[in-house]
Amino acid sequence: MSRHVAVLMGGLSAEREVSLVSGEACARALEERSYRVSRIDVGRDLPQRLLELRPDCCFNALHGRMGEDGRVQGLLDLMGIPYTHSGVLASALAMDKPMAKRIFESAGLRCPSGVETTPARLAREGSPLPPPFVVKPAAEGSSVGVAICLDGDLRPVLQRNDLGRHDRLLVETYVPGRELTCAVLDDRPLAVTEIRPRTDFYDYRAKYTEGLSTHLVPAPLPEDIYARVMDWALRAHRALGCRGVSRADFRFDESRGADGLFLLEVNTQPGMTPLSLVPEQAAFCGIAFADLVVRLVEEARCDR
Repeated sequence: MSRHVAVLMGGLSAEREVSLVSGEACARALEERSYRVSRIDVGRDLPQRLLELRPDCCFNALHGRMGEDGRVQGLLDLMGIPYTHSGVLASALAMDKPMAKRIFESAGLRCPSGVETTPARLAREGSPLPPPFVVKPAAEGSSVGVAICLDGDLRPVLQRNDLGRHDRLLVETYVPGRELTCAVLDDRPLAVTEIRPRTDFYDYRAKYTEGLSTHLVPAPLPEDIYARVMDWALRAHRALGCRGVSRADFRFDESRGADGLFLLEVNTQPGMTPLSLVPEQAAFCGIAFADLVVRLVEEARCDR
């Protein structure tokens, strides 16, 4: 058992506040199980902090850039400190949405059609796809910066300052229908959840504000669709080379039957807040939150 665990949280990304909540929940769970825990609000002094603390391993509760895109994973590999969740390559691939789409499609997994562009090109040339479409940063999580254009009017999108700060954008065909997600833990899909947001779509606010979305687990789906979501989540997890836990997000257009299922993305650092989907699915499978956290810690390792 690794007795001293450094919980990495906060960080420098747009998802900092959510990461702090995830990290605190995981730190408390580990302390309940008699681990010695050091909480690190991650900044650019992380190497020095780790050298001072000398933990046995790190629980990576970071979300978004720097913590979820392979950079922190690479640092921990260099320092020889085992860590939870996916390694460098899987983390980098999953965070880069255009690259992840190529990998998913090569594995036979259907994704919405998409084209990579830049804010300047989008302003100059308009959308490369007909409406309805979705505009999102090419490398962000938690629906940060996502905009849906049902009528093709880009003016509201171009007026947003948050998209302009990204070097790369992804424009994807909008898939109407139901929001689904499936976690994979230790190479085993847990369950399928249907998310019913009370807002226009499952954006950052709906994900992390109590009462703005309803989670149905198990999702009320036809048996074949439920099984396909579980299968695709596992195949996506394996295609990227994920380890520990991941969560795959889907859209399902019922009007198209089996051809209406689309894989959107895989999250290698899924949320661990009280509202998060992975702990909810784990509980559905009989895995208590503290057991889930301990399980990830006991399987922590560096890339080989």
